[in-house]
Amino acid sequence: MKSFRKELTFQTPSRRAFVNITPQIESALLAARVQEGLCLVNAMHITASVFINDNESGLHADFETWLEKLAPEKPHNQYRHNGAEDNADAHLKRTLMGREVVVAITEGKLDFGPWEQIFYGEFDGRRTKRVLVKIIGE
Repeated sequence: MKSFRKELTFQTPSRRAFVNITPQIESALLAARVQEGLCLVNAMHITASVFINDNESGLHADFETWLEKLAPEKPHNQYRHNGAEDNADAHLKRTLMGREVVVAITEGKLDFGPWEQIFYGEFDGRRTKRVLVKIIGE
């Protein structure tokens, strides 16, 4: 069995962003040379997420609106966590959107359903963060 590891690095210019990382994951899969197996993609920071959904701007705007209703950034003093950093809302948003995805690899390709893409979700940006890609298989 082969094992392949790669880290992706992101630094978004805004506090919140959704970045389609499917091309980077497909590139890692080519480098791994795995035909059948599994691909794990996970955010290595507690204020960022990785998730699968449609690459549609209206949906991304809906995510932003929904997340802000559930865990509004301000006022900062509504959260007990806030103190040294004002990012409690980012921790909550990450919990809602998830930490990682696992995608099957079939015949050397990510085995997606219709419209599925992999996204990096940033909820406390403007600093460097990492995403782990771990591919195992034959």
